[in-house]
Amino acid sequence: MGISVRLEAWGEEDFWLLLRKNEPAMTAYLGGPESDAKLADRHRRYLALSAGDPTAGRMFRVRATGLDPAGAVTVGTIGFWGRTWRGEEVYETGWGVLPEHQGHGLAALAARALITHLRTPAAPGPDAPGTEPSAGAAPGTAAARMRRHLHAYPSTDHHASNAVCRRAGFTLLGQAEFEYPPGHWHTSNDWCVDLAATPPGP
Repeated sequence: MGISVRLEAWGEEDFWLLLRKNEPAMTAYLGGPESDAKLADRHRRYLALSAGDPTAGRMFRVRATGLDPAGAVTVGTIGFWGRTWRGEEVYETGWGVLPEHQGHGLAALAARALITHLRTPAAPGPDAPGTEPSAGAAPGTAAARMRRHLHAYPSTDHHASNAVCRRAGFTLLGQAEFEYPPGHWHTSNDWCVDLAATPPGP
């Protein structure tokens, strides 16, 4: 059996993932580890996204099956949120796979599941009787989605994240200069998916 992933809405119990993602190896392209106060604030913002308008954004924990004979394991995070980019209201995405689970293509699987989520008509929650998220994704938002494009902006020298974008079906539009975190300028690639386009066949 191959590896598959499922996206599950961020919950109160997921703070440990922020602690793991705050390790130096996970923040090398993000300006370094954050303070405890910033992590707590980030956790509150992720919880607020989970409780708010599903078209405004969501953070997810990524659960994978096929890695551990004992069952599904949490392997990382992915999310999307709104921003204005070159005069257009778009979605931005970002992800992180824990070091011990890297090398299995999980980030690309999660990115494809997120794209499916954004293209899937809105559905009842996963606990509603008779419902099942499509293609490993949480219930979708397409019916109410107001933004057509999903962007990712990995640093040009972050080869792994750029490879994820390529494998997940993003199109490279060019490069842009970003300041993140404040005071840290770097050159990023601008990758984009048209959420209104017909998905490619298998």
